Amino acid sequence: MARRRSAPTASTADAAFDTDVLIIGAGPTGLTLARELHSLGVSARLIDSAADAAHESRALAIQARTLEVLARNRLADDLVTAGNPSTTLLLHERTTAATGRTHAIPLFDSALGDTRFPFLLFLSQAATERVLVERLTSTGVGIRRGLTLTGLTQDPTGVTATLESPGAPARVVRARYLVGCDGAHSTTRHLAGIDFSGRAYAQRFLLADVEIDGLEPGRVHVYLARSGPLFVFPLGHPASWRVLVELPRSTPAGPITLPLVQAAVSRHTREQLVLRDPAWLAEFTVSSRLADSFRLGRVFLAGDAAHIHSPAGAQGMNTGIQDAVNLGWKLALVCRGEARPALLETYQRERMPVARSVLATTDRAFRVATAQVPLVRDLRAALGPRLAAVVLRSGLVRRAGFRLISELGIQYRRSPLSVEGQPRPAGGPRPGQRFPQPGMGTTTGVTRPAEPRPSSAPNGPGTPNGPARRPPVFRLLLCGPAGNWPAARVREFAANWAHLVEVEHRPDAPRSRWSAAPRAAATSSRRPGTAQYLVRWDGYVGFRTGGTDLAGVAGYLRRLGARPRSAPETPRGQAG
Repeated sequence: MARRRSAPTASTADAAFDTDVLIIGAGPTGLTLARELHSLGVSARLIDSAADAAHESRALAIQARTLEVLARNRLADDLVTAGNPSTTLLLHERTTAATGRTHAIPLFDSALGDTRFPFLLFLSQAATERVLVERLTSTGVGIRRGLTLTGLTQDPTGVTATLESPGAPARVVRARYLVGCDGAHSTTRHLAGIDFSGRAYAQRFLLADVEIDGLEPGRVHVYLARSGPLFVFPLGHPASWRVLVELPRSTPAGPITLPLVQAAVSRHTREQLVLRDPAWLAEFTVSSRLADSFRLGRVFLAGDAAHIHSPAGAQGMNTGIQDAVNLGWKLALVCRGEARPALLETYQRERMPVARSVLATTDRAFRVATAQVPLVRDLRAALGPRLAAVVLRSGLVRRAGFRLISELGIQYRRSPLSVEGQPRPAGGPRPGQRFPQPGMGTTTGVTRPAEPRPSSAPNGPGTPNGPARRPPVFRLLLCGPAGNWPAARVREFAANWAHLVEVEHRPDAPRSRWSAAPRAAATSSRRPGTAQYLVRWDGYVGFRTGGTDLAGVAGYLRRLGARPRSAPETPRGQAG
């Protein structure tokens, strides 16, 4: 076994690399990261200790922001086609059959016009992984299964990992960086010596993927009883429904059976619901933990390896996928020699506050939902459904709640990558905020690279670990009347920065009526002008300014360590 080491030591700078990035764990986070790196022309090797992919449904919902970051090459469309975009939640009062009522609460709002995905998509984690695996393997990138990380060392230039499999000699892989996407019991986190602080809750829960007779299909059903909530979600596959409910504390330890689930459901409902044909029955407990660091040297953590929390709000898998997209483009730029390694420091600075916020929000929701204080139990059952129905009749409140749960409201305003130029535009999304992604674009002209650039990945262009093109990681949106932009200057800029930036012209600045951004647009019929938005690969505004001088954008790119095409290129991995 390789020696465990948690910090860089002596240099082995001349050692050959087997891959740019070694990814441990082929769940949704690891699959997404491998896809991002390959798309950006960087080699990645993906391993998993399991001999086969997970077949259980596990996580079951994909949020709007996750669909947005997966929208490239119609991947999000494939997920939507495979899933169920539920539009209505039915909140059931737990009273007598004569007086009990059901409150319908819409989960979709057509007024949310700044996203293509104004809904919650129900799709099992197993099905989500299948879609991701199919897309990844179609590009020639495979998953090496049955390999377990048993040791890692790192030095100033790379990471050396020891991988073992049953009945085979240990193998050693040398990579520039290693990312642990290996879940709550992360071996990567353990070998790196990173603490996982938090707590475990005493409550026990059961989940069941089953068929249910007597339940209105295609809806999310929530029953609020004194003993706690019962959630029934439309799943589709491997069964029509997912049941999630707390076990009574007097329940003895033992296997979860269909009669036990039926009894739990019957305690919460007025309806005569009949459960049958279980596809998966399981018991689980809830923990809330956060890694003390998301990075140590050249080792990174993402997804459940970095943070775990209660399933309230269906945030876990989604937060992990967005971790992968945030880290992926930064690793790609550094490995391509087009950014300084200091760029990687922004991964933790941007994603750890998001993880802390998710943990705080889900913990509060969990405590309210499971509290056993008599007064809280009575109010939860008697007033909860009616109060929620009254509050959520407000479209403004409903949309604000959707933006929070869907993670559309995540922003990186305090990130060093979020820069406001001068003159400042009159309105529109600010640096660090998500750029609106409505269903229909307004692009009227695009300046693209003349031809794909061949990859210089170790395995060469066109191989599974060396894709043949390197797309730009930024979009520069020039907003305002076309005549305001010096055509020659735009062509010169595009020619020098085409390896990093795709230039588009839009006659109008973006409008985001329901975002936290200012309501006014930077340009309008009442206030004509110009604005520039440099949008990152993950859809957030990195830099914006008014006027037509592109020097500010070029300066932003140079501060990252990037160089215009006319300057000599720095070898990959040796920038700045």
